[in-house]
Amino acid sequence: MKGLVAALAFLMVVASPLSAQPGGHFERVKVYGPALLGNLEGDDPVRDVSVYLPPGYQQNTDKRYPVVYLLHGYTDSDERWFGLRGEHFVNVPRAMDAAWAAGAKEMIIVMPNAFTRYQGSMYSSSVTTGDWEAYVARDLVTYIDNHYRTLVRRESRGIAGHSMGGYGALRIGMKYPGVFAALYAMSPCCMAPNMHPSIEQMTTAAQVQTQGQIDAAPFGIKAMLASAAAWSPNPIKGPLYYDLPVKDGEVQPDIVALWAANAPLAMVHQYIPALKSYQALHLDAGDQDVGINATVHELDGILDAYDIPHVAEEYPGDHVNRIEERLSSKLMPMFSSSLVFEQ
Repeated sequence: MKGLVAALAFLMVVASPLSAQPGGHFERVKVYGPALLGNLEGDDPVRDVSVYLPPGYQQNTDKRYPVVYLLHGYTDSDERWFGLRGEHFVNVPRAMDAAWAAGAKEMIIVMPNAFTRYQGSMYSSSVTTGDWEAYVARDLVTYIDNHYRTLVRRESRGIAGHSMGGYGALRIGMKYPGVFAALYAMSPCCMAPNMHPSIEQMTTAAQVQTQGQIDAAPFGIKAMLASAAAWSPNPIKGPLYYDLPVKDGEVQPDIVALWAANAPLAMVHQYIPALKSYQALHLDAGDQDVGINATVHELDGILDAYDIPHVAEEYPGDHVNRIEERLSSKLMPMFSSSLVFEQ
C-alpha cells in the first residue's frame, strides 16, 4: 500500500505570498487517498494539503524533522487556516513563525483539507464520507514521509486539531496509537453522546435533500447532516446516504446509539492502553466555550481515574479568539518537548 500511495500521489506546489515570508516555507500539495476512494458523497479522494516547512528545511538539506498533523474544524479548511482566503481567526504560518522565534523546535506542520460535501468529514470512517481516519493516519502520513525529509517513526509524529479537528485528533489518536506519539486536542467538539436529539431540529434536517439546501442550511443543521454521514451511513438510502436519529417525528434508538458510540466520552474507555502509550496528551478549552469546556473537564476526570498522564487546561477565551496565540505559546512548546528530534 505504501508503494501504491507513493505512485498515485502527486505534488503540486502552489505559488503563494506566504512562500516569500521570512520564517517557514509554505507549500500546498495534492494527496491521493485510497481510503477515500468510492465514498458515496462523491468527494474527490485527491485532497489539497497545506504543508509548512520550518526555516531551516531549505538550508539544512541533510536534516530530518518531526511532523505535526494539524486538523481544522467544521465548515473550515486548510485554505483559511493558512491565510489563502484572507483574514481568519487563525493563521498557521504566522503562529508557527512566532513559535520558532520564541524558541520552539523546528518541525513540519501538515493540514489536510477536510471540507466535504457536508462541509466537514468529522475525521470519521463511513462508506458515505470515506475512511478519513485511515486517510490521515495512513495515506497522508505515507505521502509526507515519502516526499519530505521526515523522521519516519512514531516518536517523531504528533496529531492535533481544533473543534471538529480536536475531535478528530482524539478519535484518530485513540485508533492509531502506533502512528502518533503526542496529541493535542484544542476545544474538541462532539465529545458527549446526545441521547435526546431534538425532534424539531432533526425534522428540519430531514427536509434537506440537495447540495444547494445543504449550503444554505444553518450551521447546526449542517453539522447534523455531516454527523449523520459520518456516524449513521446508509449505503442504500440515496441520494444523501445516511439516516438521522429522528424519522417521521419519532426518535430512532438504533441511530441514537450509533451516534453515541462515536462520542469520545463513550469511546475512551475502550482505548485506555492506547492513550497510556502517548508521550504527551493535552486538552484545552476557553472558559467561555461553555458546552465544550464542560466536556473537556469530564474527559479530564476520566483520564485521571485511569491514571493516564495528561494536561487539561481551561483558559480565558471563547471557541476561537485565542487559537492562534495558543498554537504558538502552548501547542508548539508541547510538541517541542514531547517529540523526538534526533536523526
